[in-house]
Amino acid sequence: MDFKYVQTTCPYCGTGCSFNLVVRDGKVVGTQPYDRSPVNEGKVCPKGTYAHEFVNSPDRLTKPLIKKDGKFVEATWDEAYDLIAQKFKSYKPDEFAALASARVSNEENYLMMKFARGVMKSRHIDHCARLCHSSTVAGLAASFGSGAMTNSILDIAESKCVFVIGSNTFEQHPLIGRKIVQAKKNGAKVIYADPRYTPTARQADLYMPFVSGSDVAILNGLMQEIIKNGWEDREFIEKRTKDFEKLKEVVMKETYSLENVSKISGIPVESLKTAAEWLGTNKPGAILYSMGITQHTVGVDNVRSVANIQMLLGNLGKPGAGVNALRGQNNVQGACDMGALPNVFTGYQKVIDEAAHKKFADAWGFPDGICEPKLGYEVTTMMNVLTDNPGELKCMYIMGENPMISDPDINHVREALESLDFLVVQDIFMTETGELADVILPAACYAERDGTQTSTERRVQRWRKAQNPPGEAKQDWQIICELAARMGYAEQFPFQSAEEIFEEIRRVTPSYAGMTYERLDRPEALHWPCPTVEHPGTPILHREKFSSPDGLGAFAPIEWKPPAEVPDEEYPFVFTTGRILWHWHTGTMTRRSATLDTEVPTGWIEINTEDAKALGIKNGEIVRAVTRRGSVEVPAKVTDDIMKGVMFMPFHFHECAANILTNNALDPVAKIPEFKACAVRVEKITEA
Repeated sequence: MDFKYVQTTCPYCGTGCSFNLVVRDGKVVGTQPYDRSPVNEGKVCPKGTYAHEFVNSPDRLTKPLIKKDGKFVEATWDEAYDLIAQKFKSYKPDEFAALASARVSNEENYLMMKFARGVMKSRHIDHCARLCHSSTVAGLAASFGSGAMTNSILDIAESKCVFVIGSNTFEQHPLIGRKIVQAKKNGAKVIYADPRYTPTARQADLYMPFVSGSDVAILNGLMQEIIKNGWEDREFIEKRTKDFEKLKEVVMKETYSLENVSKISGIPVESLKTAAEWLGTNKPGAILYSMGITQHTVGVDNVRSVANIQMLLGNLGKPGAGVNALRGQNNVQGACDMGALPNVFTGYQKVIDEAAHKKFADAWGFPDGICEPKLGYEVTTMMNVLTDNPGELKCMYIMGENPMISDPDINHVREALESLDFLVVQDIFMTETGELADVILPAACYAERDGTQTSTERRVQRWRKAQNPPGEAKQDWQIICELAARMGYAEQFPFQSAEEIFEEIRRVTPSYAGMTYERLDRPEALHWPCPTVEHPGTPILHREKFSSPDGLGAFAPIEWKPPAEVPDEEYPFVFTTGRILWHWHTGTMTRRSATLDTEVPTGWIEINTEDAKALGIKNGEIVRAVTRRGSVEVPAKVTDDIMKGVMFMPFHFHECAANILTNNALDPVAKIPEFKACAVRVEKITEA
């Protein structure tokens, strides 16, 4: 019997935990702790513990499939490549769009970006960061000059005050939650703001339930109280920032008195006072947030407000401080770093910048050039263009994304994708999106590929291949290289290994230039920016100056605005969504993991006890949740753990898909949808 351990990085959330895959006779059969990782020190959450269970699932895709007369039939790779190449060549650059993936490696996202811009000459490439943290990238770049988490996971334990808002950290990022516990043991105050009393709330010293969509008002109110009491860091403000007076003019308005903020948010004045005092007098302080901050029509405003309060307090550039945007998916940071966005090449080099455009055109050497130096469409815009401007976009290539579950207003997404002339989906399972495709290409999962991924703290870590993909499935990078060669660009895609691709990434990406596979093989790996092979990496950003051209942090005066859709007589409740401990995003992997799916086999809608009583709804009863976009039938979970007037659904379950209900209204800057606040009503289902 052949038996071995293969050390790798978890394919779920953005924490970047490491573990060993147990391989017996060439097949992954389990996981075991890898104790040398500084991130998780051998500990993992339930998803990591059972991260082997979906790998050899019997319904893995094993052969290319081509749709003929409305049904999929098995095909050879040559047949699939020939059909795709023929169809792709028939479209103009602006008729083609690509979606890369937060689930695959840096190397594969880089190649998809190169394929879209170089082979297809298209400017339309994006991925699901648009749906989770595009407002972080835009907001923090405007405030600090860099759109990434500022600190490391490890130094959260050194914080004296941890403020968690818009993140249920103990369920979404449990091993980051562990660092909050360590900070608390070291004497830190923990503040938690959320509409629900979650496992994270149970760890807090101060819990502040609030109405989803009131974040800017809360943060402005806290800043007013901090300034009134002289708790701001005047030296930091004077030396390291600009536009403080503009900020002050807004936050000191009567609108943001604690009394008014209490009316907007539902948080008692005394709680707001306590939070402001703890933030102002316990330094360094860290703010942790996730999609509860970003997934709003004011997502960028929310992010800039978080940046404002941390600059006000001088909580940047030091351990235990920072604006810590917790990424939801294993490689959403890396997919952004690799330029799988409509406005940048790798390392956030702007496509509209002539020098950057020339640099990539020269480095890639396409004989017929690359895409125009123009901004492309975001995925949310692509969906609107498909329904509103028929015939403008005709063809799509989707790698490892499932917009039919992950995107808002799913009925609209279906209409958009069905209007395509030609759709190629590359994935490990037949997904809800795959069912709409013309061609399906079977890919490898994380356990079947080498490569790198970049965690929420900018730590670039290795994946290591533990088994071969099933049947004829291939690694994503191999598929892209073979398809590019079929289209006449073998010379531009000559790669024989993931490491060879990474070497090209290093050459064109200054923040990754000092990294090599050899250096990344160490347990601690490396944080970008890492500009030279001698550089130790950068766990904490902005120590001496910010990444902006003038080195200063920019305060932004932000006024509170309500969500795009607020409760009314017809839809009287606020609706919000989120993730749970046992499942991950679209459920494609966790719902094929028997242990995880047994724990939580389906979704629910949380209803406050008083609201349920008024509606005549009992716990466990199947109810109908209705918004202006559609309705779902779902079990009611009647609980005191959610604010009166607010309802919550997890978004992992296709049979009661929360995103049938959510609003696709967009933030004007980041084009992120408002998943976290819309208006809903719940109806009893009467027997026919």
